[in-house]
Amino acid sequence: MNGNQTFKYKIVVIGDGGVGKTSLIKKFTHGIFKNDYIKTIGAQFTKIEKEVNGDDISLIFWDIAGQGSFDFLNSLFYKDSKACIIVYSLEENDLGSESFKHVKKWNEEFKNRCENMPVVLFANKVDLIHKNDLDISKIQMTVNELSLFGHYLTSAKTGQGVSEAFNTLIEQLYQKSKFLTR
Repeated sequence: MNGNQTFKYKIVVIGDGGVGKTSLIKKFTHGIFKNDYIKTIGAQFTKIEKEVNGDDISLIFWDIAGQGSFDFLNSLFYKDSKACIIVYSLEENDLGSESFKHVKKWNEEFKNRCENMPVVLFANKVDLIHKNDLDISKIQMTVNELSLFGHYLTSAKTGQGVSEAFNTLIEQLYQKSKFLTR
């Protein structure tokens, strides 16, 4: 392995059903987007390998179902997570407004099981709204109130912000790991 280190990260991706969690993961890991909505049952797992500064990074994304009927499984799914991505929809409809309201609930649920792990917020489906209708201050207020590590505007369909959002989180995890191994 030439002296390189290997780092493994389990990242859970949570949020209401239909907000685009699976689509974001597929866009980042495979560069694809499908218009068809297929409900996640329980959890899906996606593994990707990356190299950062000569070190090997192994990532496993746990895409957790957003429907309430699977809540009883969440504590098992969160175990050993190194970070969390909460996704909500920017759509100007019930899904958008409800999924934003539920960000706090998702954050509390994760923090109750995984203390001191970074949580970031992905505001997805930015391609479906006009820039002038986007209230960044409302998003930033939520980020501050919940002590999240930041937020990103994403679109699984167009790819806007997806690579930046995921790669920034991965880089933060990597830098923290490198610091701890010194």
